[in-house]
Amino acid sequence: MPKKLGIKPLAQNKKAYHEYFIDDKYECGLALVGTEVKSIRAGKVNLKDAYVKVKDSEAFVVGMHVSPYEQGNIFNRDPFRVRKLLLHKSEIRKLRQASQVEGYSIVPLSLYLKNGLVKMEIAVAKGKKLYDKRSTLAKRDAEREMERKLREKY
Repeated sequence: MPKKLGIKPLAQNKKAYHEYFIDDKYECGLALVGTEVKSIRAGKVNLKDAYVKVKDSEAFVVGMHVSPYEQGNIFNRDPFRVRKLLLHKSEIRKLRQASQVEGYSIVPLSLYLKNGLVKMEIAVAKGKKLYDKRSTLAKRDAEREMERKLREKY
């Protein structure tokens, strides 16, 4: 079966954009088993509370929920198991340095199919304070209101 070219989004972590200031983004692969890939292709994945942990020159995604595949029977794995991220050593080194800085963490932003392979976009992010979240919401509401007024005028 030939691989389909292009990018197909599977899951987004909208909470990450609300909770963090996004600095650097990286694209990486995941070490998955067959039933997990089938379940992810069906869109049964949740990145909401997931984060990336760097340990012993390897990166892992923790807290990502992949629902068990319905026809998977004995081949299904634990939905919350820790999955290895496939990155270059230099990228892992940069991620480790960034995560050791106070206030920074590594969060997954999205999961997508790229040329038939499951890829994850991760980011080095700095946590927002409550007043930052409020100002972001206020700015977005003001922009919506301006657009609404412009549409009414014309």
